[in-house]
Amino acid sequence: MTKRLARPGLTGLSGFVALVGLALGGCSSIMNMPGSAVDESASAASPANLASLTDVLNKNPSDPQAYNMRGSVLGQSGRYQEALTDFEKAIALDPNYSQAYANRGLAYRQLGQLDLALADYNRALDIDSAYAAAYVGRGMVRRDKGQLHEALQDFNKAIQIRPDNAQAYFNRGLLYQGQRQFQYAIDDFSTAIGLSQQQAEPFVERGLSYLAVNDLKAAAGDFDDAVQIEPNNYRAWTSRGLVYERNNEREKAAGCYARALSVKRDYQPAEEGFKRVGGDPTKTYKDYN
Repeated sequence: MTKRLARPGLTGLSGFVALVGLALGGCSSIMNMPGSAVDESASAASPANLASLTDVLNKNPSDPQAYNMRGSVLGQSGRYQEALTDFEKAIALDPNYSQAYANRGLAYRQLGQLDLALADYNRALDIDSAYAAAYVGRGMVRRDKGQLHEALQDFNKAIQIRPDNAQAYFNRGLLYQGQRQFQYAIDDFSTAIGLSQQQAEPFVERGLSYLAVNDLKAAAGDFDDAVQIEPNNYRAWTSRGLVYERNNEREKAAGCYARALSVKRDYQPAEEGFKRVGGDPTKTYKDYN
């Protein structure tokens, strides 16, 4: 059965969830899973490969796949304008290169150029109607544009094509979370975790949904798992601090907020939480993980 979104427009999460900085478009860095829809053929690329890819292109400047791969590496490094140049070159060499259109769409989304991103994902899907990653990418763009029902349809389609696509479940979970459909969100984040257990963000987001339904024990467990996977995840530390705060364990809460601030000094939710629990900036706090 297809899960339905509520009819009202996008609503904010409850105050304590908003406090820790949850944002539907926030998990958008180019990673293997949270918020990204980079073509899977490029998922193994890393910045360390940039020099070797450039060498390949110098020797074979008519290889669209090499341009697409180097563009993906540049995108993973946050060099989106350079990535666009490589994707454009790949498309010029092969106008039916669906992966290059999808990857260019992702770069446009990172730059906030949503209409261009949407056009690229549409083109990728015109070329390959079974391209699951492009449905995920288009769904993210539509979510960013407030086209929530259309976004849901795209995530559902991606899951229909690739039931093992963790990105699709994660992003659909974000969509449900933003609509306060927390149990649906928890279900989707749980599936994403099962498919990709070494990613911190699904644990963070599921923990936030558990917070929203007042299951503090489950939320704490998820935030603990998140910081085990990614010790410098300041959102997870801030969220863990909020659980301690709600349990009136102010010293432990202060320790978590302090840890978050040691990673990102100006992170406002952690700053505010640290002040609320009477945190002492001159004190060294123990990590509670």
